[in-house]
Amino acid sequence: MLALELFFFLLLILVAAEVFVNALEHLGERLKISEGVTGSLFAAVGTALPETIVPLLAIFGGTQNQQINEEFGVGAILGAPLMLSTLSLFLMALSVWKHRGSQGHLTPERSGLTRDLNFFLAAFSLSCVALFVPHETAGVRTAIAFVMVLIYFFYVMLTLKASEKLVKDGHATEADKPMLLTRAGLPHGWFAIFLQLGIGLGLLVTGAKGFIHGIEAAAPLLGVSALVLSLMIVPIATELPEKVNSILWIRKHKDTLAFGNITGAMVFQGTLLPAIGILLTPWAARLEVLSGVVITLLAATWLRFMLSRGQLRVWMLGVNGLLYVSYLAIVLG
Repeated sequence: MLALELFFFLLLILVAAEVFVNALEHLGERLKISEGVTGSLFAAVGTALPETIVPLLAIFGGTQNQQINEEFGVGAILGAPLMLSTLSLFLMALSVWKHRGSQGHLTPERSGLTRDLNFFLAAFSLSCVALFVPHETAGVRTAIAFVMVLIYFFYVMLTLKASEKLVKDGHATEADKPMLLTRAGLPHGWFAIFLQLGIGLGLLVTGAKGFIHGIEAAAPLLGVSALVLSLMIVPIATELPEKVNSILWIRKHKDTLAFGNITGAMVFQGTLLPAIGILLTPWAARLEVLSGVVITLLAATWLRFMLSRGQLRVWMLGVNGLLYVSYLAIVLG
């Protein structure tokens, strides 16, 4: 019965991702914005709602046990960028491995991807530093959290500023299929776009929450702690929207949207939520936490380094997959 429940909510997430992506492409095309803005801001923040809600609910009273709430919150906050920078990027590359080959080129718009990775590395490095700042030193922690929020604010400003030039250079968002609601007879326009976006987001959140509930029910059978559960298992469910959306886009050769959806979510998940965690949880350098942070930084640094050397190739994201396996070996070993 539990397996059927997990399968149902997984299927719901897949359907919701297609509905959301379809409406988002039409929104970006109508606004005449670049694929970078559509992927890194709109899609990233929209599909990040499930993994944003989970740690916030946990921190602000998920259970009667405050320690479990804090462990679950910290794990969910740090597990999201870990999953995005390793397993999500690998699955995206794996989806085109057969058609493009291991030496096949990945062609995201370089300036936007570089900006995403630079901002993520800067912010997430601060969250790593904060692991070693005593909780009693409230002033230092508050300062670090404030800087991380500012980093995201400047990131949004620069991403929006770059949009106009990218559109002129041929990187405008283009929808390749009619909107699903217009096929059902609804006139194409702002109302139809926002209605379909709302339906897609609602289904994404419902599917992710249901999937999480099923995983939590299975957790006792696995014999894992709340921290390990939230670091390793919860992100698999909450990150499904990003993975599915990016796989759909990269298979359509929309590499900028595919990468932007993941790296934009990394910036969002690596700034605002860690800032909350730094302020409201112990945020200590336990083995499971520190190893996850370090591997996340290594994965993002690897992608940034390969991007600086020239064109990205499919095999390079296999390294990100190996880093995720390395994390599992550290935690489970």
